[in-house]
Amino acid sequence: MIDRRPFASLGGANHGWLDAKHHFSFANYYDPKRMGWGPIRVWNDDTIAAGTGFPPHPHADMEIITYVREGAITHQDSLGNIGRTEAGDVQVMSAGSGVRHSEYNREPGTTTIFQIWIEPKTRGAAPSWGAKPFPKGERSGTFVTLASGFGDDTDALPIRTDARIVGATIKAGETAEYVLGAGHHAYLVPATGKVEINGVALDARDGAAIVDESVIRITATEDAEIVLVDAA
Repeated sequence: MIDRRPFASLGGANHGWLDAKHHFSFANYYDPKRMGWGPIRVWNDDTIAAGTGFPPHPHADMEIITYVREGAITHQDSLGNIGRTEAGDVQVMSAGSGVRHSEYNREPGTTTIFQIWIEPKTRGAAPSWGAKPFPKGERSGTFVTLASGFGDDTDALPIRTDARIVGATIKAGETAEYVLGAGHHAYLVPATGKVEINGVALDARDGAAIVDESVIRITATEDAEIVLVDAA
């Protein structure tokens, strides 16, 4: 089953400095049919104006993955971590027992991100943060694991949940396949381009909630950049 969720149907709010679109219920956007997808609780599509951002605020017991699509995001937290994550790269924060952090666009132009929240397997662990570059050229035509809660994914950023966040770039006319485990929930968004997923057409920034599909076959009808969460 693949449920297409067009970008135009997403909830959200424009705060001036932040134009936020929500694939799932979040903040003042509530839709009882879109409360999450398996353990995936948040997928926000954020556009952040230059010189602005999220001031320090707390989180606890959530795995928070930030995929930077354009520009860069600068992170600072109560653990003493400071980092700048550029377009195409990823940062993760395991909020655990509690952490405060800020995220600012210190760049001269707009920054756009996907921010994804996934419920952790256990609660109350010590918080942590990390970031890593993932060159898009190394993802051409194939899925690369960006963050993972599985020990075999040694090149990925670690998260504390039974999930993988993967990315791929697919040229128009080409196809990539992803094997989805039995009972897993997947959520896929093309950051750019247009694709067909097992015959279901998606435009850029549309979402696809996927379950009971053993193989996800993605064909690009335009050059596309794909982000997919596979959660048990």
